[in-house]
Amino acid sequence: MYRTVEDFKNDWTYESAATLKIIQGLTDESLNQKFNDKVRTPGRLAWHIAGAIPEMMNRTELKIDVTIENKEVPKTVSEIESIYKKSAGSLIEEVTQKWTDASLIEKVNMYGEDWEKGKILSVLVTHQIHHRAQLIVLMRLAGLKVQGIYGPANEEWAALGMEPEE
Repeated sequence: MYRTVEDFKNDWTYESAATLKIIQGLTDESLNQKFNDKVRTPGRLAWHIAGAIPEMMNRTELKIDVTIENKEVPKTVSEIESIYKKSAGSLIEEVTQKWTDASLIEKVNMYGEDWEKGKILSVLVTHQIHHRAQLIVLMRLAGLKVQGIYGPANEEWAALGMEPEE
């Protein structure tokens, strides 16, 4: 749970840039690849990540300046990227302008429960990380290059003059 707006801002700045990097690694052709009936397509996962920001945060007094007019996955990565950038940017603006450190302990009804605002932000960040990890696995299955986030990806070890770890 976040206790300061600044801590959230720092985490969100890094995590949203990392998520954007992964989304940008998709191809239009990969968006609808189906690997298993019980697994979302890469496009559906990326669209879910983008749409979760306004879906969750508009349940608070914040207003994320993004309207997802239909639930269909866009046909291009650039459309998903554009909505994600706008959602992520709008969130940081709204939080830094409307919430204070003291307000992070205020409760808001989320999905039938009362959550502190700091918890809502924490859940949003971990939700994004969770689905981003799923997306990375699907990208590997699709044969796409994956960018490192918390360290080098397999393809990046060679550029560092090292062998990838097993």
